[in-house]
Amino acid sequence: MPQLRYLTAGESHGKSLTGIIDGIPAGLSLEAERDIDPILRERQRGYGRSHRQKIEDDKAEILSGVRFGITTGAPIAIKIENKDWENWQEKMSAIPTEEEISPVTIPRPGHADLAGAIKYQQKDIRNILERASARETAMRVAIGAIAAIFLKELGIASVSFVKSIGDVSADDSKKPAELDSLHKLLSESELRMFDSSGEKKAKHLIDKAKKDGDTLGGIIEAHFIGLPIGIGSHVQWDRKLDGLIAQAVMSIQAVKAVEIGGGISLAGIHGSECHDAIEIEDGEIVRSTNNAGGIEGGMTDGMPIIVRAAMKPISTLMRPLQSVDLATGNTAPSHIERSDVCAVPSLSVIVENVVAFTIASALLDTFGGDTMSEVKERVALRHKQGKLRNLIQ
Repeated sequence: MPQLRYLTAGESHGKSLTGIIDGIPAGLSLEAERDIDPILRERQRGYGRSHRQKIEDDKAEILSGVRFGITTGAPIAIKIENKDWENWQEKMSAIPTEEEISPVTIPRPGHADLAGAIKYQQKDIRNILERASARETAMRVAIGAIAAIFLKELGIASVSFVKSIGDVSADDSKKPAELDSLHKLLSESELRMFDSSGEKKAKHLIDKAKKDGDTLGGIIEAHFIGLPIGIGSHVQWDRKLDGLIAQAVMSIQAVKAVEIGGGISLAGIHGSECHDAIEIEDGEIVRSTNNAGGIEGGMTDGMPIIVRAAMKPISTLMRPLQSVDLATGNTAPSHIERSDVCAVPSLSVIVENVVAFTIASALLDTFGGDTMSEVKERVALRHKQGKLRNLIQ
């Protein structure tokens, strides 16, 4: 069993989202207002989001596992209240209610509605869509933010951004090389794009989709820098870090593809162009390229991990597609639920934090440690072991 694990619970319009993260070492400085809430706000930002984001003001409340701002090693329980619960108390009541609630019986193509209703034998699809909603990712981001703080203490930094929305792509040549500069640019962008020209075009595309009652997807990219060599393992399929990352990212609502490093593009070039030559610079082992995206043989190779995720357009359409009413058996326009036009900027935040948790989990599986001082010492030793002068006998 992994040292680091988590569970979440809660519905989109339920009273709250809850989560438990187990395995964070003792001695990590952690405060919700400082370390989690800013990331939750970033997840809510973005041009093309729904009115729901104006209702919610996501804040995490730490219920256990932290005392006086320091983790104790015990499980950390978190709660995020849903402010919209006030409008849904009768419809989402956990106890029987006398109010007659109209069931949702027409599934949306592209959503969990139909498969979930059949699997769990539900006559009201709301019992499926509430949990299947991407609202659930708010708690995954909160948990990932804790993992990101843990990684930061070990010298591992991250950043994520939008590569494209619809058929509009950001110009990679405009991306700053410095991490701090990139963070600043993204914080000022409504679409988490570093290319202002591309962002302008993407906004026009979103406006048109909204007018047409349609939705848009896109591609995001996340980078993780400063990892020691050897996180993950080659010895078993379920310990390979790239496999773990792919599973975590694919579990995010609306994600339909994941790439690491050069990804699909590597299939179209020769091996001599693909693989990252090992070189020596100032007595240290370096790579001239990073097509592997920081992972070789299921393990970190010391280069930045690069993860890309493709998000399909959101399945709730204001001009709905054809569907079937499960209550009558007749064809009907699919159900309309309040929804975003485009949530790709939010996806970049979600992916960054979901992958942060995956890396943190694999790192603890590799090095172990019940306290931050133990983990720091072991990670520092691995960095030292990875130096060329220490490899030559």
